[in-house]
Amino acid sequence: MPMKSPQSDSRYQPKTYVEIKNPEWVKNATLYELNVRQFSEEGSFKAVEKQIPRLKKMGIDIIWLMPVHPIGTVNRKGSLGSYYSVKDYLGINPEFGSEADFRNLVRAIHEHGMYVILDWVANHSSWDNALATEHPDWYARSRNGEFQSTPWRDYDDIIAFDYRKPELRRYMTEALKFWVREYDIDGYRCDVASFVPVDFWENARAELEDLKPVFMLAEAEDKELHRKAFDATYNWTLWNILHQIAVSNKSVRSLSEAYIAEHLSIFPKEGIRLNFTDNHDKNSWEGNQYSNFGTALKAVTVFTVMMDGMPLVYNGQEAGLDRSLKFFERDPIVWKRDENETLYTTLFGLKHKNQALWNGSRGGEMVRIMNDRMDQVISFVREKNGDKVLTFINLSKENVTVNFDTSLDAGVYENLFTGQSQQVLQKVTLTMKPWEYVVLHHSK
Repeated sequence: MPMKSPQSDSRYQPKTYVEIKNPEWVKNATLYELNVRQFSEEGSFKAVEKQIPRLKKMGIDIIWLMPVHPIGTVNRKGSLGSYYSVKDYLGINPEFGSEADFRNLVRAIHEHGMYVILDWVANHSSWDNALATEHPDWYARSRNGEFQSTPWRDYDDIIAFDYRKPELRRYMTEALKFWVREYDIDGYRCDVASFVPVDFWENARAELEDLKPVFMLAEAEDKELHRKAFDATYNWTLWNILHQIAVSNKSVRSLSEAYIAEHLSIFPKEGIRLNFTDNHDKNSWEGNQYSNFGTALKAVTVFTVMMDGMPLVYNGQEAGLDRSLKFFERDPIVWKRDENETLYTTLFGLKHKNQALWNGSRGGEMVRIMNDRMDQVISFVREKNGDKVLTFINLSKENVTVNFDTSLDAGVYENLFTGQSQQVLQKVTLTMKPWEYVVLHHSK
């Protein structure tokens, strides 16, 4: 019996891992995490609404609101409690305003051509959530038969759900659909998403898609979450390596050879990674560290926007926020003019127009540009549909003179930060100050 040719045998055909489709507006989107309580002196939806035009001008596309639900009072942490101790999945926290105020905020975001996602806490609730009384069987139990927190975590203000219960899965899915249907939100950032079974998320995504295209972000790194559930996942590993380079002088090879090589080889191209230098529980540039490493922070910020993935700004970073915000008390951001806002505006302007920097498979792959200071300097090119970006960053505290092999990228480019035209020859030599970066680009 003659053998089938490989071309006609389905067993040998490459298969796409990711089966969902990103909404069209995600292709070059940026993300902004917004803590309503600390965003203004008022700590309200109305106060947030006033700053939407500024965020739009800076180049933000998606507003991620930290949880807006009522917060539990039993075993509450601090005087105001944790947003992630949810008392009512269908309610609005009166601390932030009314239902009408929230609707007005969503409407204002949409009117500025932006999108809004809610932080969703599916893994656990507060102790005094009505579900604990009405459906106690929906919750996990400790060895002594009592409600329990997330195992091995010091979160005594919350109790964990048991996703073996079909009724819980239906309730949580309907609650997710409620906010899309009733408030016209555009998706979710899902807290500790990998602690909840992936098949729950896959079904929830399918039911949400019956209402409208949504964007789903998982607070997790698991590749499997991209298959049928999430558009984007966190890049904790990248954050950790960049922090070690900036603070502990770790070799850049830990980034290029230990991380990027693996990322490009095994991660699905359609999957979007969330790239960040900070979020509500990862501020590592505080106080004296900020003044010592402020220049390094700008360099790694440039890297997180130039590499593949979706960049995240945590509220206040554009104002030079140099401390962690309190989590259980009022601690408003001090807003001031800062060069960070100009940096973000410049970077996001290029991301929006240059297809090489777009998200997931819509953007260009990172290709290494070889240089003779690989321990200190990272250099790469991204290219897509005739658009091209060259990135050179000295990720060290030393002055370096670096020779780059640009034989495949010779041409005329525009320098992103000077606006000047720059000729790139077969070989380029740059003398770079500590944490200096150069971004060159052209479009078709």
